[in-house]
Amino acid sequence: MSKRMYVRPVIRRQYMGAANKFGGFNIPETMHSIDGIDIESLLEKHGSPLFVFSETTIKKKISDYKQAFESRYPSFQPTWSYKTNYLNAICKVFHKEGFWAEVVSAFEYQKARKNGIPGNRIIFNGPYKPYEALKLAVSEGARIHADHLDEIRDLLKISEELGKRVDIAIRINMDTGIYPSWSRFGFNLESGHALEAARRIAHSGGKLALVGVHSHIGTFMMDPAAYKRAAKKLADFYKKVRDELRQPMQYIDIGGGFVSASKLKSTYFSGSSLLPSFDQYAEAICSSLYDSFSPEEPPPLFSESGRAMVDESGFLVSTIVGNKTLPSGKRAMVLNAGLNLLYTSTWYDFKISPVKDYSKAYEDVTLYGPLCMNIDVVRESCLLPTMSRGDHLVIHPVGAYNVTQWMQFIEMRPAVVMIQQGGNVKEIRRRETVDDINSMELE
Repeated sequence: MSKRMYVRPVIRRQYMGAANKFGGFNIPETMHSIDGIDIESLLEKHGSPLFVFSETTIKKKISDYKQAFESRYPSFQPTWSYKTNYLNAICKVFHKEGFWAEVVSAFEYQKARKNGIPGNRIIFNGPYKPYEALKLAVSEGARIHADHLDEIRDLLKISEELGKRVDIAIRINMDTGIYPSWSRFGFNLESGHALEAARRIAHSGGKLALVGVHSHIGTFMMDPAAYKRAAKKLADFYKKVRDELRQPMQYIDIGGGFVSASKLKSTYFSGSSLLPSFDQYAEAICSSLYDSFSPEEPPPLFSESGRAMVDESGFLVSTIVGNKTLPSGKRAMVLNAGLNLLYTSTWYDFKISPVKDYSKAYEDVTLYGPLCMNIDVVRESCLLPTMSRGDHLVIHPVGAYNVTQWMQFIEMRPAVVMIQQGGNVKEIRRRETVDDINSMELE
């Protein structure tokens, strides 16, 4: 009889649901299916890891968002923020619901055009617009939001080359009581830089005309009152430029930044019931604009929403590939999906849901990804039952910014499927192969 190997004893705290000083432990809920589709069957067909998107969830968000704004502000045009998730199938859901495209690069502009969106239904934002891309966008009637004076100089030159007046908007940043302020984008309002830019446009000899003003005050904005202050400042600037500089102002763009149900690290709450609703954002923005422009009608309003529209529709199904005990005695699991697919795990603690039912005894575990990098941590701490290699977990919500920022680093990128309304499962991006990656290399 062989001698059994000695394993030192470890005391592990078991969590049965008792309350702590923050109100209770976050006990994971089992997730057998997404929109009625069995998760195990999805993995059998498409492999693991696997991104899954719910069209039903996206359309519910669209409906709530449009209802909140259109019921308060009839002259409202939503735009879809391509950088949030530019998978064509995702973008087309928004475009079919009347959303224009909002892009921040030449690449995204091309994506929008190939998705059938005409130039005059594209808002071109961002700090870097290559000259030829900018010229093409102008020639196709896109709404250009200038970010800096060098861009305004480019637009002056484009006006001369095309032999026509170029209508543009400018992006401004401002103090809305939220810190840190997003001061790197556009022209600052309080310092007078925004008004200086407007004057340069007004004095361009008819080559340029200022038709709009845009601001994006931040991301994951928890306080709707910040938008109320921003709308008031945008309205005051709009009227000043229109009345004093005689510019043909036409619209205001309030940007995006609305929250999703993701849980920011170092916060002790989770759940959409504690987050501002679309109605709260819309009421803050629209009421401020009506007050500022009364008794005249306020101008058309644009808003380029992203995270709040798609985050909760996205799920990443992953597989446990290893269990280990850390020197501290804490248990850890290694997953086949990590920072390479979940860039936003830097800021958010995702919900972790087992795919099968387990015992109701839980312990605190760390979840690592598959990368040979010490920073590849999916969750530093979460409660999970005892699980084995080959078991599956669902990480959610992950629909915003992860698919656009994922990396082909160490591991290849997985397939993406969408569960369409009606229950049809459509693969909208196939799993990468080595041939895909090698095809761009030149020997």
